[in-house]
Amino acid sequence: MLAIGATACTGDFENINSNPYEPGDLTADDYALVSQMNNVASCVMSSDINTLQFTDALLGGTLGGYYSDANSGFAESFARYNPKNDWSRVFMKSDRIIPTLYANYSQIEAQSENTGNPVPLAIAKIIKVAAMSRVTDCYGPIPYSAIGTPTDLAVPYDSQEAVYDSFFEDLTDATATLQENIGNRLSSNSDYVYSGDPAKWILFGNSLKLRLAMRISFVAPEKARKMAEEAVAGGVIEHNSDNATWKYFASMTNPLYTAVNYNNDGSTTGGDTHAAADIICYMNGYSDPRREAYFMPSTFEDIEYVGLRRGWQEFDRTWGFSFSGVNVGPNDPLIWMTASEVAFLRAEGTAIHNFNMGGRAEDFYNRGIELSFEQWGATGAGEYLADDHSTPQAYADPTGKNPYNGALSSITIKWNNNAPAAEKLERIITQKWIALFFNGNEAWAEYRRTGYPQLIPVAYNGSGGVVNSATGPQRMPYPQEEYTNNAANVAEAVNTLLGGPDNMATKVWWARY
Repeated sequence: MLAIGATACTGDFENINSNPYEPGDLTADDYALVSQMNNVASCVMSSDINTLQFTDALLGGTLGGYYSDANSGFAESFARYNPKNDWSRVFMKSDRIIPTLYANYSQIEAQSENTGNPVPLAIAKIIKVAAMSRVTDCYGPIPYSAIGTPTDLAVPYDSQEAVYDSFFEDLTDATATLQENIGNRLSSNSDYVYSGDPAKWILFGNSLKLRLAMRISFVAPEKARKMAEEAVAGGVIEHNSDNATWKYFASMTNPLYTAVNYNNDGSTTGGDTHAAADIICYMNGYSDPRREAYFMPSTFEDIEYVGLRRGWQEFDRTWGFSFSGVNVGPNDPLIWMTASEVAFLRAEGTAIHNFNMGGRAEDFYNRGIELSFEQWGATGAGEYLADDHSTPQAYADPTGKNPYNGALSSITIKWNNNAPAAEKLERIITQKWIALFFNGNEAWAEYRRTGYPQLIPVAYNGSGGVVNSATGPQRMPYPQEEYTNNAANVAEAVNTLLGGPDNMATKVWWARY
């Protein structure tokens, strides 16, 4: 189904209906719930290798400035702004996301009604928002409220604003339900994020609400204020021990590890995906101690970390695999949301929007960096925070094949409370972007929302003039299948909800301000 005309994918699908931890003796209903909850969780960042490769390695990770594809067969790709439908369709049309999500969610809903236990449904509702927020942020308006069954997806679209309103309602309802049932834990086999602890799911639900509130902060500031302040008042993630990470891969392989290493052939730096020039230029310029946790060292002589320019014009694996790789382990968890991200959200809310986030912007900003260092086992956060002179490194391609002679940014690290709002925003988002590594879709969304960090333009823009090289794609076009199987509804969405033509240059709702 997801053939891409190159040698990236092997068809080695993970079986998300199996539980890798083999839960002991369970009743039929218990075993069903274990399967359903894990299947729903797999819809955020998919355990299916091919699905995750498209959504997180090739799409979000690349457009977010973290990864560069490294396969000479990828002439039509996200990085070159000319992806085939087989690539751009995946968030909406992969059977591992929306159909799997709704099929299992409806079963959890029915089981909750039968047992009178609302906790599994409340957790599934939070996961549903986490999964579907990635879908709407990719396309804009999507079918959402009218989806009645997992097999009935040819339905009308909702505006993105309406979808976000539903998200806020669902998160408010789910966290309230969990608060009322705080002592009612799920089996740990059903939950490889928080081992069934409702208290921690409340923290994640509120943190996700804060993320989505900040997403709409420029286009709907009063709604954003209300949602953001409600989220913080309800309690958000503040410690790395409460990070939302899907720890499903202790006895099976993290699909991101497999995806970046496709066609490796023994390279020490990876395969079809390598680290991008953008992220390494920033971190080299800042002498960032997290580099060894993020990247594989390059094999160029006397160059420890160097990234491959996105959208390269010339590539050959004989030298292309010498660039630094992505340092993801085969049993690492997938990262949904961290305390560091939450701290940066609160910093922006305070410094830029004057929201009541419960503290000072400088303290939240500093705490975001400290939490990220702690998360990745890096030392020297204090020295890093005091650095008021280092700036991102200019890019120098050691091969000379894909050069870039322009400057990146002059933004420094140390907080400056007297800086203008634009400088404060760039400083916050730049450090947040560095901390968000491995969560490329979030980075891409924030780049579209704020314009930060400043990224290196791709070497080749194959959009035929549709996409501005300075700003990059703003969304993905709707899948061609929608025009065949849901023609009237997709046409209505484009004509009345999208706000522009169905192409990669049209901004999604929360970026139109």
